[in-house]
Amino acid sequence: FDFDTLEDRLRELAFLNKGLAITLQDERTGKKESFHYEGGIGEFVAYMNRNDEGIHPVIYADKTVDNVRVEVAMQYTTGEEERSRAYANNAFNPGGGTHLSGFRAAVTRALNAYGNKQELFKNVAPIGEDFREGLTAIVSVQVPDPQFESQTKIRLNNPEVEGLVSSVLHEHLSRYLEETPKEAKRILNKVILAAEAREAASKAKKALKDRKSILSGGGLPGKLMDCTTRDREESELPLDQEQ
Repeated sequence: FDFDTLEDRLRELAFLNKGLAITLQDERTGKKESFHYEGGIGEFVAYMNRNDEGIHPVIYADKTVDNVRVEVAMQYTTGEEERSRAYANNAFNPGGGTHLSGFRAAVTRALNAYGNKQELFKNVAPIGEDFREGLTAIVSVQVPDPQFESQTKIRLNNPEVEGLVSSVLHEHLSRYLEETPKEAKRILNKVILAAEAREAASKAKKALKDRKSILSGGGLPGKLMDCTTRDREESELPLDQEQ
């Protein structure tokens, strides 16, 4: 048994089941660790962001609908990477699934609606990836009859879960944005910056492609090439030769 592997998994289980206390002791070495988190997955997100700067407090939603418990914790950081982890009945689903799809749809819908309502997207048009830049999230569902892609539970396939997660989070996140305008502004500014950076990168890439197309296409005769020197003696023809 590897202590570090067991430690990671038992810590994860303690995060996923708030209030549950788990103690791991290695009698071979005497090493011992205890895990107990009253804040559950909210503390999980804070733990994942322990080396990053969060731009608002962790947002937490917990609601049971049609015998499916939906728990979501999320926080935006100043970073650029999305770190979203999905769990079904305490099992990690590395391939995501319907619960993660529902989560992402709710985030996009709620933030897009709020941004449009506040007229914040006058100069940009954010897309899904812009709404998730710098986002850390845990999506955990308890499903009576889970349907997984394989025995290793790579992906959750229950179609009804997508709508339930989306509905629960959209309602909670929309209310949060309305009730905490300062935090909402920080989040939306993050989205706008991500959209502006993406659009600027896209324009720069297009300009480079257009330039390459001109140089390699019919823009110049086959025996000529783009000038690569600033020396006028080498780059300009005398007037009599030009004629």
